[in-house]
Amino acid sequence: MKQLLNTLYVTTQGTYLAKEGETVVVRLDHEVRLRVPIHTLSAIVCFGQVSCSPFLMGMCGERGVALAFLTEHGQFLARVQGPVSGNVLLRRQQYRWADQPERTADVARSVVLAKVANCRIVLQRALRDKNDTTGVAELEHAVLRLGRLLEDVAKSDNVDSIRGHEGDAARTYFGVFDHLIGVSKDAFFFRGRNRRPPLDNVNAMLSFAYTLLTHDITAALEAVGLDPAVGYLHRDRPGRPSLGLDLLEELRPVIADRLVLSLINRRQVKPGGFTRTESGAVTMDDATRKELLVAYQNRKQEELLHPFLQEKVSFGLIPHLQATLLSRAIRGDLDGYASFLWK
Repeated sequence: MKQLLNTLYVTTQGTYLAKEGETVVVRLDHEVRLRVPIHTLSAIVCFGQVSCSPFLMGMCGERGVALAFLTEHGQFLARVQGPVSGNVLLRRQQYRWADQPERTADVARSVVLAKVANCRIVLQRALRDKNDTTGVAELEHAVLRLGRLLEDVAKSDNVDSIRGHEGDAARTYFGVFDHLIGVSKDAFFFRGRNRRPPLDNVNAMLSFAYTLLTHDITAALEAVGLDPAVGYLHRDRPGRPSLGLDLLEELRPVIADRLVLSLINRRQVKPGGFTRTESGAVTMDDATRKELLVAYQNRKQEELLHPFLQEKVSFGLIPHLQATLLSRAIRGDLDGYASFLWK
């Protein structure tokens, strides 16, 4: 079993990262603020004006430590990658599958089935834990609608119809998402999914959490030897990790959405931690981003029983395990891709 290592998130502007022996040194204003042994890290994520020495970049590439650069507000910029993992035969088979409508539909169907089922579980758990009757009828209707969509997806035999059902499921799920927020409704409300830029506090948190999860998924796909750019549900587009976005669909209700809802409903984030710019975009301040990053790291440490492997694993290993299961399916070791169905 792969060991869950730490991710170093660097958010303080003006920070400089360097290599000293086998250690990552974090400096600010020419003072050493932190030393982290490289063997304890799986990734380093830099936000905004954070720079790295070429020697550290080289060590990260050699050791397979994913090094990514994002804007201060979480938009992906670049990633430093070492030698490609895996053998070329796996990637060639991945590309062949992408050119075969039946294979493409099989993977897309598995991903969307898991997405719809996991969204439905999130709503069912919210209904179970609800302390009042507000939105109960809407949530119950959405649960029934997602149940019918599960049947429709299972019977779909082409990617276009699967994408259509996925869109219906997303509209149904996000259509009742506001009912999952129980506190500070004047500051934390949800009127629909928006991004680039996010236009409210909840969407700002969701976009940031999705960026973190996409980074972990993309790194996992690269680690097992798959090409993150060639997906099955999402069409190929230059610069987009389409396969990473495929796996994101099934994992984000469980990992990202529930994390954001928990932070809001437990009042761990404050309305004052968000700022609206002149363009209407909403951004998080440094303290709020750090709160989300700490909560995300803690979430990755939590354990659950993997539904397919029937082993206890941490949430942080789920992207790697799903990438491994997909690679085994493409190699022919499994009959199909075993998507992640949360229980």
